Amino acid sequence: MLTVETDAAAVEERLRSGRLACPRCSGVLAGWGVARARSVRGLDGPVHLVPRRSRCTGCRATHVLLPVLVLARRADTAAVIGAGLTAKAAGAGHRLIAALLGRPPETVRGWLRRFGARVEAVRTVFTGWCRDLAADPVLPGPAGSAWADAIAAIAAAAAAAGARFCLGEVPLWQVAVTVSAAGLLLPGWPDSAAGK
Repeated sequence: MLTVETDAAAVEERLRSGRLACPRCSGVLAGWGVARARSVRGLDGPVHLVPRRSRCTGCRATHVLLPVLVLARRADTAAVIGAGLTAKAAGAGHRLIAALLGRPPETVRGWLRRFGARVEAVRTVFTGWCRDLAADPVLPGPAGSAWADAIAAIAAAAAAAGARFCLGEVPLWQVAVTVSAAGLLLPGWPDSAAGK
């Protein structure tokens, strides 16, 4: 799986021009049809996705090109999940978060448990990205809890990415998807991450 921008035309152009690299062997990716269409729940209603598939011209592996709006194997967009994680960092419980987001409490509890089991690892990974992206990084200080520290580190990495690439304000949860290769809530992340 590889995360890409949300603009389908830009993704097609990158595929045509050979500017997408295989995450496995760094070979050139070429178009290879589409993945299964699906809908995910966004903050403002359903988001319909038909992710592009690609195939490496070197190792022949196939990859789904997942837009940075979503995390792997989740029925909600990263922005929805991020809103829940941010609310937890502010002290809200899973039932209140579920009510605020209009999601089942069991779903929200699952997000919180998975993220809660790795808050220190998340803080470490995103602090590292902040440090690597910024020439003179402004690293986040203590935010009051391990949860808040992890969210602050993600925000600092997003700010560093925006400044480094002259993008202005970059959506926080799109940076989280990109850095984690859509695996922020997958088992084994960040230990399974090969990129950083």
